[in-house]
Amino acid sequence: MTSLQYKNIRHNLAGDYPHIDPTALIDPSAQIIGNVRIDKDVFIGPLAVIRADQRGKDGKVAPIQIDREVIIQDGVIIHADPGASVIIGSKTTVAHGAILHGPCTIGQECFIAMRASLYKATLEDHVWLGIGAIAKRVTFHSFTKVPAGAVIRDRPEVLALRLITEKERNYMEEVWAANSRLRTDYLELREKAESIRSAAKKDG
Repeated sequence: MTSLQYKNIRHNLAGDYPHIDPTALIDPSAQIIGNVRIDKDVFIGPLAVIRADQRGKDGKVAPIQIDREVIIQDGVIIHADPGASVIIGSKTTVAHGAILHGPCTIGQECFIAMRASLYKATLEDHVWLGIGAIAKRVTFHSFTKVPAGAVIRDRPEVLALRLITEKERNYMEEVWAANSRLRTDYLELREKAESIRSAAKKDG
């Protein structure tokens, strides 16, 4: 990918350019800026903004790292404080309108529901952050469920939370699988369209 081909994928002011695996699907309306690293089979939905452009004291911009098979849905915003990073583990789903503001570390196969917000937070693997929930300056252990609308700001509030059920874990996996299939469908459609255009040029 080059900035000439994709106007929505571009350098930051420090000169960093996103590194995107060719198997990732980035919607043309999404904005990918600066020191962003997107691994294999990632899906980035419409109007998402992933912006790594705040320099730290050393003058460098820390990365936003999105690991394999992560789903980033419509309108998600990912950014960070100067010199801070955001890391999202493999097979995590970040649903519509969520906000992740670093420093932030998210483990594998987490589920961040619609309009949820994270700031200076750590999620271990398989954490469920409910619709509209807010988490600030806390760490959630693996398999924790944060209920919809909760505001979690300290350790006692974290310890009061329950673990996800098997039914809830299955739901998390189903949501991820459905969106992963969507990425595959869009890629197949794009390949067909490119094939048709190539054939039309030859005939012309």
